[in-house]
Amino acid sequence: MSSLNIAVIISGIDEEYQNTILSGIHEYASQNNINISHFIAFGGVLGNKKNDIGEFNIYNLINYDMLDGVVLLSNTISSPDVVSKIVSDLKESYIPVSCIDCDMEDFYYVGIDNTKAMEEMVRHIVVDHGIKELNLITGPDKNPENIMRVNAYKKVLRENNIVYDEKDIYHGSFRERDGIAGVEEFIRNGTLHRAVICANDATALGAIATLQQNGYRVPQDVIVTGFDNIFNARNYYTPITSVDRPLKRSGYIACEQVHKAILEIEQERCVILDTSIYRNVSCGCQCGECEDVMMFKKEMYNMIETYHQDVPMVNVMSCNLAESDDFDHSIDILKTFVERIKCEKFFLCLCDDWLADDTESINDNYTVEGYTEYVEVPLVYCNGKFGKLDKFPSYIMLHDLHVDTDKSNNYYFSPLHFNERCLGYSVVCNSEFPINSPIYHTWIINICNSIENIRKKICLENALKKLETLYVIDPLSQIYNRNGFHEKVNPYLVRSVEEKESIMIMFADMDGMKYINDNFGHKEGDSAIKNMAVSVDRACNMDEVCARFGGDEFIIFGFGYTEEKAMLLRDRIIENIDEYNRISEKPYKIAASIGWHIDVIDNESQFTSVITKADQKMYREKKKKPNRRK
Repeated sequence: MSSLNIAVIISGIDEEYQNTILSGIHEYASQNNINISHFIAFGGVLGNKKNDIGEFNIYNLINYDMLDGVVLLSNTISSPDVVSKIVSDLKESYIPVSCIDCDMEDFYYVGIDNTKAMEEMVRHIVVDHGIKELNLITGPDKNPENIMRVNAYKKVLRENNIVYDEKDIYHGSFRERDGIAGVEEFIRNGTLHRAVICANDATALGAIATLQQNGYRVPQDVIVTGFDNIFNARNYYTPITSVDRPLKRSGYIACEQVHKAILEIEQERCVILDTSIYRNVSCGCQCGECEDVMMFKKEMYNMIETYHQDVPMVNVMSCNLAESDDFDHSIDILKTFVERIKCEKFFLCLCDDWLADDTESINDNYTVEGYTEYVEVPLVYCNGKFGKLDKFPSYIMLHDLHVDTDKSNNYYFSPLHFNERCLGYSVVCNSEFPINSPIYHTWIINICNSIENIRKKICLENALKKLETLYVIDPLSQIYNRNGFHEKVNPYLVRSVEEKESIMIMFADMDGMKYINDNFGHKEGDSAIKNMAVSVDRACNMDEVCARFGGDEFIIFGFGYTEEKAMLLRDRIIENIDEYNRISEKPYKIAASIGWHIDVIDNESQFTSVITKADQKMYREKKKKPNRRK
């Protein structure tokens, strides 16, 4: 039975470096029935800081108290601040941690001698090829591996009396786009030299493609080198000279280190793996043949097939979700595409406040850092069936992690967000799609965009309802305003004309409002108006419509009325006012002058006449009151 849970903290699993290391981790975990939970971000990919906040937030979900150990690939995470927080949290957790390619105090370490490896590479170019003018495209400036490689590069140049200039260096982030941007900048500034040393193979791939697009031959015009010796670099149409390192073995050993620490088996803290220079076409040392033509053909065929299957699937998914009218419909659409990624389980976990309407307040009222205390699960796929789960505390991360199984399971946790707004997270279990498909991130983005579109649509509908309410409801008294009054009364007017039925209009005008405002302030004046509205509204029955007609004046419409019925309505209003005055403990009392008119109208236009006559009768009543306060 599997009961151990080891987390892998990683960013950008679509890169071959990460992918190859994961294959080693999975191999060891499978051999030892260990569950692996991957917490995956794609930070630094879209060049959007708000998007990065949303991506890196997945690391705030991790509850180390519910894990047995961690494998950390900190050098894949582009934000030093994020790495610093993760490391701090890990140290406080006191669980075993193995870092790959970044040696940190108190943690186990699997890596290589970056300094020695880069020195050998640069010496090969400077000494063996006699190149004295070089460019360098680096990784992230604060990345420990990158720092060692840059220092090694500069050391070899100094040893050979070669002066380097900062304009010959482009600062990147270990991604292919940095190779493109770096070469373009060197060409644009006239600083492109005879050799371009790249901090890793992904950067070198971008650099070579850009050089060739600009008419430069590799290696005849410009030598290019990489680092990592990944499959795509070895079998590129200009195979790349690189540093060969055992990436898969790094993952295997890191997982083994954590497992041994859990079992309290004594071991060395650090494991340094051997490297070697892999001389290839991009420096002119080898011919242009692939290392294994049959393997290369197989890999390329698989890649093309993956694109042919996944790209149309994601495109259709995007279109279908974009056309969805509501959340339930989106969930139904998503079910189809969950089945197509061939996973054993899938969980859609949404924050309690994913529907939060940020138009309701000046201040943002949605989650950015961390997750809500509880998450809802409107979609779960398990054993070939779809369903939903009750809310559960987010600190659990996933109930499934804490159930013993008879095999190793791979869980892939991915953030669901729109820019910095946290919507929740998704979990894919036992599927090749997250690590084998280059468009897994796009698949997740489609889900995020769909949820955000539905949220915005619901918020828009709510906003329209509020606008409609504001159109017909008086915001102070919370009864109808003039617009609402006429809208509500119109059907009765049509009916009264057709049936020759009497209608009644009653006016209630508050007495002493000026006295209240002048002596107790307008806040108390507003309070008096609100309580007058309550007294009027409570007095009305089903066939009566009341509204604040303006200022401190209220109007009531009645259908099928008699004088006796009107007097009863007046008495109910006065009783409500007296009851309020009795219990209010205010230093003033509210009162009202009330008048009404009953008539049968032949057409709707005569309604105005009924209103005028009722208003006049009300004012006659007001004039009768001696010493009234206006």
